[in-house]
Amino acid sequence: MDGGPGLGPQFFSAESSLTVGEIATLTGSEPRAGAELDRRITNIAPIDLAGPSDLTFLDNFNFTGELKTTRAGAILISARFEAQAPAHLTVLRSREPYKAFVLVTQKFYQSSLRPGSPYGDHGVAPGATVHRTAKIAEGVTIDPGAVIGAGADIGPGTIISANAVIGAGVKIGRDCTVGANSTITHSVLGNRVIVHPGCHIGQDGFGYVPTREGQIKVPQIGRVVLHDDVEIGAGTNIDRGGIRDTVIGAGTKIDNLVQIGHNVTVGNNCTIVAQSGLSGSVTLEDNVVLAARVGIIPHITVGKGAVLAARSTVIRDVPAGERWGGFPNAKPLKEFFREMVVLERLATPQAKKIAPPDIDQG
Repeated sequence: MDGGPGLGPQFFSAESSLTVGEIATLTGSEPRAGAELDRRITNIAPIDLAGPSDLTFLDNFNFTGELKTTRAGAILISARFEAQAPAHLTVLRSREPYKAFVLVTQKFYQSSLRPGSPYGDHGVAPGATVHRTAKIAEGVTIDPGAVIGAGADIGPGTIISANAVIGAGVKIGRDCTVGANSTITHSVLGNRVIVHPGCHIGQDGFGYVPTREGQIKVPQIGRVVLHDDVEIGAGTNIDRGGIRDTVIGAGTKIDNLVQIGHNVTVGNNCTIVAQSGLSGSVTLEDNVVLAARVGIIPHITVGKGAVLAARSTVIRDVPAGERWGGFPNAKPLKEFFREMVVLERLATPQAKKIAPPDIDQG
């Protein structure tokens, strides 16, 4: 079985190359004295696997041991580790080596930034079902098994992957990608939106009124609006609004397996990590970060630039710019950590003083 670097088929190939001098200009890094600026770099690699034509990086103490043995053609490195780099190594000093490395990687692998058609073809494939009233712009790719509903409007350069369903009246902008087996209904998408496989966007929000006779379903008559450059991870669900739209702001990135309820408003350039859940009518202002498995109850506002630690449960508004965390009631992180320390100190002596109870063996 093929596997591992260099052992099996590679799905991406470098699309360009750069000299060390060009990399320095692109990244704003500073070559060490004697650096071979004309050396041509044709690929990127981790520090332990890099070869003479590869660029690598180092910004973490855990990998300094690899400096002595790396065969990399050039390395982006932070100033604090530069002195440990062997004299023969072509060094580019950078304040943010990983960020610089990513900029070069983007240059080499531009096609990897946006998922392509899994079918690997262009145009409307045989086996796709497109309603006669749908508007399909020039350069749209629609894979086999995809369904495009009545009155749908799909912009130029967009890819609709295999078995995806685009509902009636849905509008999708230019250069978007909708992953395989995704469904999009009651929604409007801006430009350059990426929806990874298995997402469901625009379905009913979860709204019921409990009565003695049973649950009364609340009509969900809003939409989902995804602004430009939003990216939605695989398996994520975004419910349409009940009496207002569910809105995801421009540049926001949402990880896999996230649940976003009806009437939620997410600002611009937010980050929502895997398995987080936003209840109905939550508001995230711009530049908010939710780490993995954050849960937020309905009608909460998280202020601009706030950060919530992993597994936080949020039951009250979070002020702008603050860092909160904790369960079952998220609070400022310093306060949460103090409470944890106090609990540990209380628990430890008790554990020493109190013997475990006898167990009746019968």
